[in-house]
Amino acid sequence: MAENTALEFFDDRANGKLLARVDGRTAGVIAYFVMDGTPAALVAVHTVVEPEHQGKGFAGALVQEFYAMADREGVPVVPLCPYAAKWALGHPDQAPVAPTELVEQAKQQLKSHPEL
Repeated sequence: MAENTALEFFDDRANGKLLARVDGRTAGVIAYFVMDGTPAALVAVHTVVEPEHQGKGFAGALVQEFYAMADREGVPVVPLCPYAAKWALGHPDQAPVAPTELVEQAKQQLKSHPEL
């Protein structure tokens, strides 16, 4: 990260949000869903950083934590979020590529559940 700000992460699974907090306040969020079926997957849909925290590396830190969270759970990530997908391309050692079939299943699930 560009500055020495301590980020804390909070997985609000019930609401499909991985939150990054600074001093107890939300600085950024990845909206995601857990894909139905086998294998399960975590699907990143949007990454947003609050304007006052932009340019500090928080978006990258969020995506890195999202991949780490999936790794701890033993499931793949499907990065439908354009930022997450771009980050993954630049960090192949931390972001394994999801199988094409899984990506297509995630796209279909997102299309059939626009509220996600």
